[in-house]
Amino acid sequence: QVQLVESGGGLVQAGGSLRLSCAASGRTFSSYAMGWFRQTPGKDREFVATISGRGGIIYYADSVKGRFTISRDNAKNTVDLQMNSLKPEDTAVYYCEASGSRWASTRGNEYEYWGQGTQVTVSS
Repeated sequence: QVQLVESGGGLVQAGGSLRLSCAASGRTFSSYAMGWFRQTPGKDREFVATISGRGGIIYYADSVKGRFTISRDNAKNTVDLQMNSLKPEDTAVYYCEASGSRWASTRGNEYEYWGQGTQVTVSS
């Protein structure tokens, strides 16, 4: 079992920045890849970013590439998502998710655990 707790969401104006954090517990943190996904009402969950267990492989969705940065600290069991140049279309509930393996993946069905989510709202 893995427990995940997100923090750092909030309301920000377009062009601003937010940093999301996720604290994990329950398994050896470096043994699984971590991902950030987001969801808005009426839409499917959308991949945002992923990082492999040891942090060497990272993928981003095209919509956030160049603006968002994912990072992890295996000593602290945390994964962060730095979001810059935010746009109104980034508004969503953001979920931190843990994969079943250490390999980074953009596929949502490869993630087994997720947190409660944190709301990010970007005003225009």
